[in-house]
Amino acid sequence: MTTGLKGRDRRERRQRAFLLGLLTLGWLCLIPFGAVGALFSPLVFDHRPNLLNPLAWLGFLLMIGFWIVCILGPFAAWVTWKRGQESYAWIAIAVPAVWLAAMAVALQFVPG
Repeated sequence: MTTGLKGRDRRERRQRAFLLGLLTLGWLCLIPFGAVGALFSPLVFDHRPNLLNPLAWLGFLLMIGFWIVCILGPFAAWVTWKRGQESYAWIAIAVPAVWLAAMAVALQFVPG
């Protein structure tokens, strides 16, 4: 009976590792889009009053940092996964999603 439970735990861990791998692949596929967004991020300031808009600056910084977060998030997730800290691995893989949501919210308040 105990070998069945251990086998189930290994199988579930393997499935969670597969899901972590899929999320990693997804974030790595978004790196080119983040790089293009970083290249065009100065366009946030085309509308002249945006130079004094703090949300425009926040959106600008979030756009520049998105591709970096798409690299560092999965890297930190796999490092913490290998150390056995699975909950921190899931937090690390979720950071790019939170970053993307924050960027979308900040850019909604930028006029122009």
